[in-house]
Amino acid sequence: MKIRLPLIGLAAVALTAAAPDPISPQRLSADVKTLASDSFEGRAPGTPGETKTIDWLVAQFRAMGLQPGGPDGQWTQAVPLIRTQIGQGTMRAGAMPLVQGQGIYVSTVRPVDRVAIRNAPMVFVGYGVDAPERGWDDFKGIDLKGKIAVFLVNDPDFEAAEGDAAKGKFGDRRMTYYGRWTYKFEEAARQGAVGALIVHDTPGAGYGWATVTAPAGENYDIVRSDPASRVLLQGWLSGESATKLFAAAGLNLADQRKAARRADFRPVELKGQRFSAELPVTTVRAESRNVLAKLPGKTHPDEVVMFGAHWDAYGKGAPDAQGRTIRPGANDDALGVAGVLELARAFKAAPQTDRSLVFALWTGEERGLLGSETYAVKPVYPLSKTVANLTLDILQTAGPARDVMLVGDGQNDLEDRLKAAAATQGRTVTPEALPERGLFYRADHFSVARRGVPTLLLMAISGAPDLVEGGRPAGQTWLDDYMRCYHQSCDAWDARWDLRGAAADVGLFYRIGHDLADGRDWPEWRSGSEFKAIRNESAAERR
Repeated sequence: MKIRLPLIGLAAVALTAAAPDPISPQRLSADVKTLASDSFEGRAPGTPGETKTIDWLVAQFRAMGLQPGGPDGQWTQAVPLIRTQIGQGTMRAGAMPLVQGQGIYVSTVRPVDRVAIRNAPMVFVGYGVDAPERGWDDFKGIDLKGKIAVFLVNDPDFEAAEGDAAKGKFGDRRMTYYGRWTYKFEEAARQGAVGALIVHDTPGAGYGWATVTAPAGENYDIVRSDPASRVLLQGWLSGESATKLFAAAGLNLADQRKAARRADFRPVELKGQRFSAELPVTTVRAESRNVLAKLPGKTHPDEVVMFGAHWDAYGKGAPDAQGRTIRPGANDDALGVAGVLELARAFKAAPQTDRSLVFALWTGEERGLLGSETYAVKPVYPLSKTVANLTLDILQTAGPARDVMLVGDGQNDLEDRLKAAAATQGRTVTPEALPERGLFYRADHFSVARRGVPTLLLMAISGAPDLVEGGRPAGQTWLDDYMRCYHQSCDAWDARWDLRGAAADVGLFYRIGHDLADGRDWPEWRSGSEFKAIRNESAAERR
C-alpha cells in the first residue's frame, strides 16, 4: 500500500534524525589516487586498464563483505559493444558537395562495412518532436521511409517568443529530452528515416562545432538485437551548410525556424536537394563489463535502491604540453566511483535495511552511457521495483559549500528529499546554472530514468558552488579551472584537493538512500516530466 503523506514532511522527519554522515574525505582521496594512477592507464574500456580496474573494484566490494550483484551471482555484467569508424568517402546534398568535419559531420552506430545512400529525399521536420502529453507533433503522419530527416536542435520553445504556440510547452530555457540529439536520432529511426541530420547552432546545442567534430567519425553502441532500430547515418549540418541547403530548395532557414514553433507546422521537403553518401565503415566488436554489488534487504529484498557512477575514462591520447598521454579521469569519474565505494562501506557498517541496496559501477559512459544502457535493456533487478537511482558524476574538490547543485530541476519528488537532506547539513539546493545544456540527459542515471525510474544526479559542473571560503566567486574559479582539464590529461588526483565538500555531497545520498531503503514510499515523477507516463505503466507492480 502506498503511503500518501506529504513527501517533504516525511523526508524531513526521517532525515533530521539521521546519524552524522559516515563519509570519509581521506578514503575518497585514497581511492581516487589509486584509480587515477598511471598503472590504470586511463581506464578505457577494452584495454588492460579495464582489466585492472574491474579486478580492483571487485576486490574492494568483496573485502567490504558485499555480495555479487550481477546476473547469475557474478560481480560483473557483460556489455557487448560495437565501435564504428567512418572513413573517407563522398557526400552530397543536391549540387552541394559536403566534406566530413567541415559543412557536415556524420557517423553510424550500425554494424555495417559501408554506408550507401543514393538520392534520398531530404525533409525538414522542425524540431522533430512527437510529444502527445504536451500536445505537440512535428511529423503529422509524414512517411519518412528511405528519407533523410533534417532537425533543429533543442526544444520547440527554446527560442520561442510571446505569442508562439510553442511558448512554455516544454521547458523554456530548460532542455527536455525532446531537445537532445539522442532523442532526435531515435525518433528519426522510429519514423522510418534512413538518416538524420541536426542543424547545428551553438546556443541550442550548448557547444560549438569543434565539439561536434571531435570524435572524428568514431561512434560506439551496445550490440542490439535489431540494428535497424537505429538510423543508418546520423550527424550534424553546420549552420552555414544548412542555410545554403535551404536556400537551394527555395526556403529561408530563419523563416522555417519560426514556422517550426507553430503548432500547425508540417514537414517540408527540401525540393531538389537529394542526399547521397558513399562512406566506408570499420566495425569492431568488443566486450566490456559493469560491476555490480549488493546488500540484500531484510523484509523487501525485491525492492532496490541503486547508487551509481561510471568507472571508465578516456584512456591514452595524444601527448599534452608536458608529454602526458594518460587521461586519468580523476574527478570524472574516479571521485564518483570512490563515493559509491564509500556508500557501500557505510551501509555495510550500518544495520541491514528493509529494501535491497545495489552499487553499480558502469562502463562506457564516455562513449554514450553504454554500460548503463546495457543494464537498462537487460536489468538484473526489475526497473518497476527499483525505488530510485542516485548517481554521482563529478564532485567539487574545493572544500565545504553552502549549497548543492540540482541537475534537472522539476523532474521528480526526490528533489524534495535532496532539500531535506541538505537542510540537515545546514545547506541549500541551487538549480543548475545552464539548464538549456541538458545535463540531466548526459549521465548514466538517464538510462534508467527514460525507463521510468526516478533519479537524482549530483554533477558539480552544473554551476559554481557557493563555497564556505570565498562564496560563489571562488566556486566559479574552481569550476573554470576544472573545465580546462575536463576530459584532459590534467584531470588528475591532487593531494591539495579539499574533499570535505565532496564527502558532504556523498553524505546526502547516504541519508536519502537510507530513508528510502527503510521506508515504503515510492518516489514519483512530476506531472510535467516526460517520464511520468512510463513509470505509471508499471504502477500496479508497486502496490
